[in-house]
Amino acid sequence: MRWVCIVFPQLALDAALRQRPEPQEPLALLSGTAQRRVIQAVNGAARELGLYPGQSLTAAHAMTKAFASAEYDVDEIEHWQQFLAAWAYRFSSQVSVRYPRTLLFEIVSSLGLFGPWPAFEARLRAELAALGFRHRIVAAPNPAAARVLANAYDGLAVADDGALRQALGPMPLDRLGLEPQAATALSRMGLRSFEQVRALPRATLARRFEAGLLKQLDALLGERPLALAFYQPPDRFDLRIELNFDVQSHQALLFPLRRLTGDLAAFLCGRDSGVQRFDLHLEHGELADTLVKVGLLSAERDPAMLFELARGRLEQIQVPAPVRSLRLVAEDLPSFVPERRELFDERPQQSLPWEQLRERLRARLGDEAVVSLGFQADHRPECSWQLGAAHQPCVAIPGLLRPGWLLQEALPVAEGSARILMGPERIESGWWDGADVRRDYYLIETRSGQQGWAYRAVGAGGPLLLQGWFA
Repeated sequence: MRWVCIVFPQLALDAALRQRPEPQEPLALLSGTAQRRVIQAVNGAARELGLYPGQSLTAAHAMTKAFASAEYDVDEIEHWQQFLAAWAYRFSSQVSVRYPRTLLFEIVSSLGLFGPWPAFEARLRAELAALGFRHRIVAAPNPAAARVLANAYDGLAVADDGALRQALGPMPLDRLGLEPQAATALSRMGLRSFEQVRALPRATLARRFEAGLLKQLDALLGERPLALAFYQPPDRFDLRIELNFDVQSHQALLFPLRRLTGDLAAFLCGRDSGVQRFDLHLEHGELADTLVKVGLLSAERDPAMLFELARGRLEQIQVPAPVRSLRLVAEDLPSFVPERRELFDERPQQSLPWEQLRERLRARLGDEAVVSLGFQADHRPECSWQLGAAHQPCVAIPGLLRPGWLLQEALPVAEGSARILMGPERIESGWWDGADVRRDYYLIETRSGQQGWAYRAVGAGGPLLLQGWFA
């Protein structure tokens, strides 16, 4: 068992349903000319109304009009297959889209990372269900056999070549992926299964059929390798959701926004990267798009966090016109470095890491509202700190004891209310900028145990003046 095949039997329909806020409502995908529209696919709710693939739209409307419709777009099928390949790339570097609506990928190295096949298969199914795609999964020793077996099975795992021959034996000819002409000729000879075809003399098959038949049979048994072109993830994410009606409220945009950010997170996990900035385009039709820029201080890929940041930015703007579609474009995709945590993390489960809290505050309050404190080369406490970018850490100067909380104005310390722990430390500075100070500083402790930073002018008497508190 080296290869996995995932078939998406309703890829076009699933892609349309996952973009709708009410996927359980009746939906039919249409194709054909304007004069004759034909149903290509229907969901379960539409099938209960009597709709079926191949039915004309006129006949469907004669039965009922209680269903929605969308266009059956072949290009969209290719787009979503590429998206799913990007998702599968997180599990294997050898992902192929050789067959339509199908993924093939090698899993030998993946089993050591994601666990034995039952657990790995359960994870694949859970993630695909969360993404909204129905599927069939088969594992087999070679990719050609995995693809053929997926035509008839779901959940089958073939461990070795012996089990593969037993699984392929009863497979009907019309499900082996043979050339139609060869399959028809074999059927006319009274052959019905793979086992019967393999029982024929090889020389006879070589004389009566083209070489492609034997190559296909050998590939199914793993005796001839199948040449596959492997998928390479793009360096750009671009996804668009067309809305069913004009939208003017922020609340109605949250469902497509959550789907877009969730798909972006799945794409980023597949290529093992994060996103540092992306753009939301609110498309209005004839008017110019409204652009919402979302920037992060560090690369992230958590879907909930991306959604919250985009939501915060979106709610700050005034939508100038009805929105007809929503588009997300991300081009800055740096490598993702997971957050380092302690082995025994004592933080409550409800607490947020500082990085996520910082990004949420910036999204809600604005880029300029969240800054960091930093030190600068000045001995005067009131001049030794400065504001910096929110992503710059505040690094203390080694060996220098300074309070983290300075008062706006120094306050006198009542006599007997505190004792001196350390000092004096004389500071004489500022002669060059007109703010000359000459002070003796002391580390004091109040009766409640709180430590402060107080001073007295050199040569002056009277009480100490409290300038700041230590944390």
